[in-house]
Amino acid sequence: MFTLTPPLNRGMTVFNRDAFKKVLTVKAVKVPSKKVHLFTKTLSMSLFNQPRFRNVFSAPDDNDARLVLLRGDLEDIEDLSPTEQELIKNEALGIVSHEITLDYDYWNSEQILRSVIPEELEIPSSFTQIGHIAHLNLKEQYFPWKKIIGQVILDKNKYVKTVVNKTDQIDTTFRFFKMEILAGEDDMIAEVRENGCRFKFDFSKVYWNSRLHTEHERLIQLFKPKEYVCDVFAGVGPFAIPSAKKGSIVYANDLNPASFEWMKENIKINKLKSGIHPYNMDGREFIRQAVKDLQATSENEWKTFDHFVMNLPATAIEFLDAFRGAYYDYKHLFNANSKLPYIHCHCFTKSPDPNQDIIERVTKVLGETPDPVKTSLHYVRNVAPKKDMYCISFPLSDKVAFASPDEKRKMDDTNVESSVAQKRRTERADDN
Repeated sequence: MFTLTPPLNRGMTVFNRDAFKKVLTVKAVKVPSKKVHLFTKTLSMSLFNQPRFRNVFSAPDDNDARLVLLRGDLEDIEDLSPTEQELIKNEALGIVSHEITLDYDYWNSEQILRSVIPEELEIPSSFTQIGHIAHLNLKEQYFPWKKIIGQVILDKNKYVKTVVNKTDQIDTTFRFFKMEILAGEDDMIAEVRENGCRFKFDFSKVYWNSRLHTEHERLIQLFKPKEYVCDVFAGVGPFAIPSAKKGSIVYANDLNPASFEWMKENIKINKLKSGIHPYNMDGREFIRQAVKDLQATSENEWKTFDHFVMNLPATAIEFLDAFRGAYYDYKHLFNANSKLPYIHCHCFTKSPDPNQDIIERVTKVLGETPDPVKTSLHYVRNVAPKKDMYCISFPLSDKVAFASPDEKRKMDDTNVESSVAQKRRTERADDN
């Protein structure tokens, strides 16, 4: 099958659109205008038939005739089928040569990049779009062509105005990757819609992942109006704001001052005048503070969250120790009709047995194995080869929630000893 490809430009490192111009001459059947349908139907398998290109053109020297283009690799009319040859012999006005010029605008992004990037490499044409920003995660092997890749993506995607690449540098405090602009406008203020809400933020200073929209929606659907939700690592509000909009009462926190400010801005944008309380604190401190603040809204009755959301998969499990003894001061208010919150904790795993790996890690930090009957593990997505993201959901137990200072201290000591032992086992394995 004849396939059009742009000229090879494997040595290109400075982008030049003119280098992708291609001129070719093909055979065309000159036919009466009234018989175009007959010819295109009979010759359907032998037409030019290229994407985004017409098979029929006006004849330059005859207003009542059309040129029906034949496939690009056809050398002789005798190579056509007997039926096709018979039609041309009896009904056509002749066979002519037709020159076709294809320029940069004709080729798609994959075709352009395939002509530039070495054949042994895959084409890095996929990207994540956040508002007007196309976000790439290029490996070092593509760096010689990164500006070309960025420009091609900018040119070939109508709603993209800025193309960025994630660098290896990461803000170790607030966990967002620094961005390098490859093409387009230097404008990192993105606006997106998700779960019926508008979000605006500086993509270079906060964390946002459009691929998590399904996970955001899944948990938000669990939260009911009037339920209390505590979002420990809220970012700019993808869990918190839609939850508050549906009627849940949300306490939302993020350590990153930029995320905190944009979360407050998004609260205004979505016209939420109540039902959401933003914080800018360390996650552990926030868990304990939120418990105190919510309980303070009720004088002599037990009051707590229905859900805790912990969407910081790289380290969220480590923060579970904040729940040990978090409700100790309010144990006297707890009775048979009271409840403790469900915790939804996101994490990564590379284990072939994700369930065992995650349960063991949670148990180690929490100080107790979560109730196996009421615990669920939800697969979120694959983030890298042999690295998956999960969400473990389980109810906080009274043993952990009401741990006394002495019991909490014992749990802390056990956790430290376990961590040291694990480190030693890892070191011995590395030595071997």
